Amino acid sequence: MNTTPVAFFDFDGTLTTGDTLLPFLKYVVGAPTYYTKLALLSPVLGAYATKLLRNDIAKEIVLKQYLAGYPLKELQDIGKRFNKEIIPTMLRPEGIERLEWHKAQGHDCVLVSASLDVYLKEWAGSYGFTASLTSSLKQDEFGNVTGHLNAANCFGWEKCLRIETWIEARKPEVTYAYGDSEGDLQMLQSANEGWRFSSRSKRFIRV
Repeated sequence: MNTTPVAFFDFDGTLTTGDTLLPFLKYVVGAPTYYTKLALLSPVLGAYATKLLRNDIAKEIVLKQYLAGYPLKELQDIGKRFNKEIIPTMLRPEGIERLEWHKAQGHDCVLVSASLDVYLKEWAGSYGFTASLTSSLKQDEFGNVTGHLNAANCFGWEKCLRIETWIEARKPEVTYAYGDSEGDLQMLQSANEGWRFSSRSKRFIRV
């Protein structure tokens, strides 16, 4: 039985200074197309912002608008370039410092994010994560992305469910969790030590 302590990290806003999904979509399609489609999606984004539309539904509408029809392999290749060119400019020093501390203690580190595995899986591997629990894209019989998610959006309670599944065969001495938003609260509260990043004080505060 593996008793190694585990630290679970959200990505957007925790290890980075903000959202990475929209910058990734912009990177994929280019700025002109990105902003044109964003204008068309403004009613959807407005409905989501006012809680009239569920997170997962809004996300799939956005993904379908930007990514439907792309070969999954092409998006994975684009994701590798995105990781090298864009992600380094977005990393949050306070979050990376916590990650490096846990790695130095010999703890297992697991990335738990609603963002897409087409770029996060490779990034997590390059940063020494034991595993990455993320949202993934459904593909058709030809290997092209449909715009739908393979499973539930890895957000809110879904993060806890993914963690429970991953941790089933383990008995870690202690679990840590790091996040920054309401969508991370359940994950933070389920860990032995939950830490939420405060944009006001620019530090992690124990939940």
